Amino acid sequence: MSEKQISSAAFADTKPHYTILDGLRGVAAITVVCFHVFEAFATSHLDQQINHGYLAVDFFFILSGFVVGYAYDDRWKTMKTRDFIKRRFIRLHPMVVLGAIIGAIMFYFQGCPVWDVSTISITAFLIATCLNIFLIPATPGCEIRGVGEMYPLNGPSWSLFFEYIGTFLYALFIRKLPTKALAVLVAVAGFGLAGFAIGYGDICVGYSLTETEFTGGFFRLFFSFSAGLLLSRLFQSVSIKGAFWFCSLSVVVLLAVPRIGGADHLWMNGLYDTVCCLIFFPLIVLFGASGKTTDRYTRRICKFLGDLSYPLYMVHYPFIYLYYAWVKNEDLTFAASFPGALALLIGSILLAYVCLKLYDEPVRRFLSKKFL
Repeated sequence: MSEKQISSAAFADTKPHYTILDGLRGVAAITVVCFHVFEAFATSHLDQQINHGYLAVDFFFILSGFVVGYAYDDRWKTMKTRDFIKRRFIRLHPMVVLGAIIGAIMFYFQGCPVWDVSTISITAFLIATCLNIFLIPATPGCEIRGVGEMYPLNGPSWSLFFEYIGTFLYALFIRKLPTKALAVLVAVAGFGLAGFAIGYGDICVGYSLTETEFTGGFFRLFFSFSAGLLLSRLFQSVSIKGAFWFCSLSVVVLLAVPRIGGADHLWMNGLYDTVCCLIFFPLIVLFGASGKTTDRYTRRICKFLGDLSYPLYMVHYPFIYLYYAWVKNEDLTFAASFPGALALLIGSILLAYVCLKLYDEPVRRFLSKKFL
């Protein structure tokens, strides 16, 4: 059985966390930052470097389902639906708010040929800020950056929108399913995800409210979250040595694999995405939950990465917009912009840690005492 630990700013009755899974979440979050850095040099995700970084969201969803199932499945005789939703809100929303505020502060510094922020009125800007803070998605054509994002001040907030959908579905319906019925649901959702991925060519979707984007985003959430929940119910520890390092390398390699098949054979890349979501990611979660850290340094690394992962995911993207604008305005190559890219990565990690300690943890402790 994997060793576990209590995380920072945890609820008073929080179960110990799976140490290695926390670490893997951090590894995936850092890979996402690198993936987003290379967006500045891609004409589309067909030629994106670190090409499959978008699959980190699916890995996050399956981790979320596993952790929610482990933490809450056995509490429903004493816990009410509103209490569960309050817990998830307290855990997730403080960083949603801060990410929106950071995005708002930096918005007018991010102008480039792809989007002209100087034309955006203060009224539209304030409305966009409020929408992002309350996680209300902007409709296509009405968002202020002009690239179709649900949350143009902090793009990754779209996955939190789907995470909240998963929270409500779990609380109202999925948790009540017997394990066999849940397995059927996972199978059906898996077929749906596979059909979408192979037909569309990938699952780099979900950030917009268009029909295709929302459908793909929902499939991503519905399969991965439900699969993680099923895995938590069926989990049996297996023996694996060096689980953190093996699983970390697996996550990085799977997310960095170049595009497969190109524009002429889209189905090949869709098949790769399907295999990652349906097979590789569940196996990584299984091995990570089974493994143990064998020294205090690895344990500290896992805890640091786990604590850092969510703040890093939620604060880095406003600086990606800034980096993107700098690259486009100066017509830079990656080599020429590498010092800026490195500063962005290190700065985002440092900022995330500061936000964790000075904002996220204190706010969560306050909200827990106030509302739980």
